[in-house]
Amino acid sequence: MAIPIKPIEQLLEKVLCMNILSSDYFKELYRLKTFHDVIDEIYNQVDHVEPWMTGNCRGPSTAFCLLYKFFTMKLTVKQMHGLLQHQDSPYIRAIGFLYLRYAADAKTLWGWFEPYIKDEETTDEPNKVGHDKNRTAEDLKGLERVTILSSFNVACF
Repeated sequence: MAIPIKPIEQLLEKVLCMNILSSDYFKELYRLKTFHDVIDEIYNQVDHVEPWMTGNCRGPSTAFCLLYKFFTMKLTVKQMHGLLQHQDSPYIRAIGFLYLRYAADAKTLWGWFEPYIKDEETTDEPNKVGHDKNRTAEDLKGLERVTILSSFNVACF
């Protein structure tokens, strides 16, 4: 059973979506037909999970192109568990958490995130407090805060 998600065009910032859909890399991803093909591509190509490429080239990142590819595939609960429990790369897991953050109902996130909140696995991405590595648990807490804040009605303020 697929995890219910919002319409794809509502998941990411419009400019980012337009850049993903027009990128040569995303167009190359049409060759990937299965969930496992996309996981292999993440393993081989992703080295950060920021939305935009680093350096002078400001196109969409490989990670977010692959995340969008997963949006088009409408992942199942079983596939999501496979992503979150994957042992080969923290980036495979990170893209799974990003999928949930953007696509899943905010009311269900804690059920997905809670088993990993004390996770000690790290990525090579610098964190906000100046350490060389970021722990999965730190990333999850940040995603949870952003999701909670974004689910409030701004008109209340």
